[in-house]
Amino acid sequence: MKNIPVITVSGVSLAETYENALVSLYEQGTRFKTQYDKPGDPLSIDCTMNMTILEPETDPMIHLAFPGGIDDLKEYVLELKGYKDHWVKNMNDKEDTRWEYTYHGRMKNYGVWKDLVDGTSTEVGPFKVDQIESVINKLSEQPFTRQAQMITWMPNLDTACYDPPCLQSLWYRILEDEEGVYWLNSNIRFRSNDAWGASFMNMFGFIQFNREVIAAGVAEKTGKTVKLGRLNWQADSYHIYGKDIKAAKERLFDRIADMAFEERTMPFNDPFIRDMYDNAEPLVIQKIKEFDERH
Repeated sequence: MKNIPVITVSGVSLAETYENALVSLYEQGTRFKTQYDKPGDPLSIDCTMNMTILEPETDPMIHLAFPGGIDDLKEYVLELKGYKDHWVKNMNDKEDTRWEYTYHGRMKNYGVWKDLVDGTSTEVGPFKVDQIESVINKLSEQPFTRQAQMITWMPNLDTACYDPPCLQSLWYRILEDEEGVYWLNSNIRFRSNDAWGASFMNMFGFIQFNREVIAAGVAEKTGKTVKLGRLNWQADSYHIYGKDIKAAKERLFDRIADMAFEERTMPFNDPFIRDMYDNAEPLVIQKIKEFDERH
């Protein structure tokens, strides 16, 4: 084979689209080595993926095959809102093993990084851009603009980074329906997306980010009702690591024939699930606080 497969899928809900993407990857993907393989690991399954969630807020949103819990989803949403931005390391301190970036940090404070100046941790950089505010302002002033986008890649840092950002860009545009409701459409591109270990949480997190940050920001500025239109998710490398293929088969691929879709998914808006999700926030905040105290 000389070409990496390009796979296109869609679905109404997040859970449906996620499953369609995983099954298509499993059936049509190619085998690849990765720089993270350990001796004896099987080859990964890989493709370039383009998936569209037509109604991002429609249930069922939760797929039971994703390797995590409801509290993990809440923690990731809070991370995308900046609750872990202070976990970023000082870039010239070789002993500092914390994260090199957060997605929220790159969106909110693009162009800066942490460094040690006169022995004190501080933000440095040639400029600082709040891309979140810029996107909200552009959409509020001209909802049909093609310029409402954010990027994460900083070549001065990321070309030599061991684990550079997977998320690359977010693009937004609004359609207004005949009743005057704004529908926020988005394209989100990842250069690398772990289909089994991370993509569900990534997609769930950015659906909530789009709703709670971007749509809410535009609604506040315009007085309009803003709902989520389709989310197009693009991954240059959409893959299941070889070490995870066995678990993916056991938890999903080998069960599809004998298990109804309704048994493989859960509605996010079920009162019990929403209570779990909402009640997880103080627990996650406490978890972050305890981590800070230890480190």
